Amino acid sequence: MATENAPGAGRVCPTSPNAGSADGGGALPYDPGGAFCRDTHVALPGAPTGPLAGLRFAAKDIFDIEGHRTGFGNPTWLETHGPAGATASAVQALLDGGASLAGKTLTDELAYSLTGENLHYGTPLNPAAPDRVPGGSSSGSASAVAAGLVDFALGTDCGGSVRLPASYCGILGIRPTLGRVPMDGIAPFSASFDVVGWFARDAARLGLVGGILFGESQAPGAPRRLVIAEDAFELVEETVRDALRPAVERVAERVGATRRTRVSPTSLPDWFGNFRVIQASEIWANHGEWITAAKPVFGRGIRERMDWASRVTPDEVHRARERHADIRTRLDELLAEDEVLCLPSSPRAAPRKNTPTDDLEVRFRHQAMCLLCISGLGGLPQVSVPLASLDGLPLGLSLLARRGSDSMLLSLAAELMA
Repeated sequence: MATENAPGAGRVCPTSPNAGSADGGGALPYDPGGAFCRDTHVALPGAPTGPLAGLRFAAKDIFDIEGHRTGFGNPTWLETHGPAGATASAVQALLDGGASLAGKTLTDELAYSLTGENLHYGTPLNPAAPDRVPGGSSSGSASAVAAGLVDFALGTDCGGSVRLPASYCGILGIRPTLGRVPMDGIAPFSASFDVVGWFARDAARLGLVGGILFGESQAPGAPRRLVIAEDAFELVEETVRDALRPAVERVAERVGATRRTRVSPTSLPDWFGNFRVIQASEIWANHGEWITAAKPVFGRGIRERMDWASRVTPDEVHRARERHADIRTRLDELLAEDEVLCLPSSPRAAPRKNTPTDDLEVRFRHQAMCLLCISGLGGLPQVSVPLASLDGLPLGLSLLARRGSDSMLLSLAAELMA
């Protein structure tokens, strides 16, 4: 079994571009950083023509490919689930658009982590900071994009699984409006918050993928005011605020007007408490029976969260859902159609590999989730843009907008990255 310490150890792909695959599907991509899966590898050609012709992409090993197995980051899951009967709509749309699938990428176990460290398969390389984690749960997808192994990659984002790795690895990542991209053919997680997201190194390709997955050609609107989330910036250390200040000023200059607001009338940690209960209850509803029967081995953090999820009560869920309705109303009223909200993508740069568990769960995960839960609770689109750095490490600035304003965010990101 691979250790938690070894990037690219155990079952992750070897560096040879000609290595075989346990699941069949052609040669594995060149993969020095352990981003791709070996046991569930599959490569598929895209349509000969289309907006994405000539581009290569990867898909997190949570997306189904017809006739192939989905590993979901855990070997027991892989052993107890057969080949998929159909290909996920999001993957098929990209193939039909001309892009070729290079392979499937590593995910944290059952997508229930933000670090990218997988007990069984290792930790994909963070090319921007090799001694640090890439972030998760869409770890392999972020790693493959940041390393230039593919042009873009699919992930999923429930509590930040695209946005946080994008910030840690210094690339772009988008979480679309809830329900904007079909979720069929994807291992279930938490339907109240889970979306298909994706990564790219440049905004043009991020937008091209959006054009395919959103299925629209209309011109996006333009934001007229930047709203600065004061309570979000107060949650991060002064060094992080200082590092992000030039990026905020750059966005403000582009948009033209600003105002400040407090996102939560109570507190963002209070909001995360509601998010956490609903998320855990849905995860356990989806997978509790399998966990009880199959008794899979989980890595640190994940096993504790699964244990806690098994003990969430119906009364706790009822109260959280009532509160969620109030929060969603608050977020609906917070932004006008021509406004964009900005906040840190992460409370800090990527943590070092093998950071002690208590430190990861409190200083990193809990603080990050107080920022990341906002768009999940509101079903809002959010894009993390690599506009800052801290001590030479990437640091993303996030832009949020009202539901359905995904294309406006993609257009703004393109202008900021030009």
